[in-house]
Amino acid sequence: MEFFSKKTTIDFMGKRKLAILLSLALILTSLGSLAVRGLNFGIDFTGGTLIEAGYPDAVDLGALRDVLEEAGYGDVQVQHFGTSRDVLIRVAPRADRASAEISEEILSAMKNADAAVEMRRVEFVGPQVGEELTEQGGLAMLYALIGILIYVALRFEYRFSFGAVAALVHDVIITLGVFSVFQIEFDLTVLAALLAVIGYSLNDTIVVFDRIRENFRKMRKGTPDQVMNVSINQTLSRTLMTSLTTLLVLMALFFLGGEIIHSFALALIVGVFVGTYSSIFIACSTTLALG
Repeated sequence: MEFFSKKTTIDFMGKRKLAILLSLALILTSLGSLAVRGLNFGIDFTGGTLIEAGYPDAVDLGALRDVLEEAGYGDVQVQHFGTSRDVLIRVAPRADRASAEISEEILSAMKNADAAVEMRRVEFVGPQVGEELTEQGGLAMLYALIGILIYVALRFEYRFSFGAVAALVHDVIITLGVFSVFQIEFDLTVLAALLAVIGYSLNDTIVVFDRIRENFRKMRKGTPDQVMNVSINQTLSRTLMTSLTTLLVLMALFFLGGEIIHSFALALIVGVFVGTYSSIFIACSTTLALG
């Protein structure tokens, strides 16, 4: 706690070129992965059938895939879900079968191989619903950014608004890039986490911008670089304390919250790290570049 009580004098703006180079590298990597590999969309967006089943003992996924292939479902995705005794099966929509028939045939094949298997849950999502969710999710993010652009422009001025939106776009692209590079499932909970990241990052940015505006009135003889450095250093302890306490909660969710919210917590953890960084370097550097 001693660090947070000290007055820091870090030259953040002096390191902005290195920060921008790092951000450009991360953004290009993310965009490249999104273009080549895309996102591993969950059933919320792709449509299909999701089946969760439990076994009394650890299950061999290879043997389970062989069982499903013999039943005519060789193209399904099979993975452990939380523990080695729980499995999650995803089946793409099929024109010749209803979702209920697919789940019954898969369960029957699994029970023939192991009578002790227990069905935990079955979810059905039509392909049309998946397409609508993809479109609406993208529009929700776009509307959020436009609203933020207008809000910051009215509260501060247009240069600040472009800096804030640049930081938010930076955060979203890098978070999406992490999910694309590691092919982590992207579902509705992750989309909700991305919108939460936008709100969290904006909150940090507004605090810094508010102090910058105050200091421009007080430090009449200071250069823009000096005013921004002083403002960031003055709000640094608040920014770090907020980020650390948020991360403590998110780490608990990530490690103890179960598989269902695993991706949600991961998206927020990445977003908090990137959002804290962008509030200091990207938002202020963009505003400074605009004069």
